[in-house]
Amino acid sequence: MAKKIAAIGLGLLCCLIARGQSASPIGEDKYQLKGDVGLAFYRTPAITRTSGDSTVLLPYAFAEYGNFFARVDTFGWKLLPLGAGNVELSARVSFEGYQPVGYTGIQNRSTPLPVGLSTYQETPYGAFFVHGFYDANSGGTLLDASYAAELKLGGITIYPQLGFERRSASYIRHLYGVSPAENAASGFSVPVYKPGTSISPNLGLAIEYPVMKDYSLTLQVRKRWLDSSITDSPLVTRKSQMSGFLSLTHGFK
Repeated sequence: MAKKIAAIGLGLLCCLIARGQSASPIGEDKYQLKGDVGLAFYRTPAITRTSGDSTVLLPYAFAEYGNFFARVDTFGWKLLPLGAGNVELSARVSFEGYQPVGYTGIQNRSTPLPVGLSTYQETPYGAFFVHGFYDANSGGTLLDASYAAELKLGGITIYPQLGFERRSASYIRHLYGVSPAENAASGFSVPVYKPGTSISPNLGLAIEYPVMKDYSLTLQVRKRWLDSSITDSPLVTRKSQMSGFLSLTHGFK
């Protein structure tokens, strides 16, 4: 899955860079590439016993081209103006699917495909992000909201972040539940588990450091605290998750 995402993302990255370099500077600001595009190492440690790498190299973009936008793991199309931003049709790249190891009879969990509506409000007081997604694989929903401030410290820019994520019972059950059939297939060693809705708060911090003209290094870390709907699962081995990325980007203005 990561290789497929990398191939798609690399194609998107090349397309964005080509658009940014070829866009006309006269009277066509709407169709110019604006933002940061590059590559990043992403680290997302698993919260279950699973196979696969937790660190991958993938394209990075926090940019827009006309009505199209890409914000790290979320992509979409601006539909209508709203306040200091827009109503958007959006989709998210998820890494939550996994292949359990160390269990008998437990099936692989397919990666969610969240699609829905979002808004990004850039105000003098900071940026607000709200996303409401439906996942066809689980039949569940994902709602997340976050706030990011911007602080200047010499040549460094710091972005403190605060947010929460709400996953419906169906979404959580798809990833961390254990069905009666799996319980029986495990020889009754893995108990049946039917979780409820999950609400997980998170804190993040991003630091952007310019390395040369139009190029920057960005380090971001985020900690997510998992509630009992997730941690009570017999498949889950952690109480929290610390993820992040390190990117090298070119800025388009």
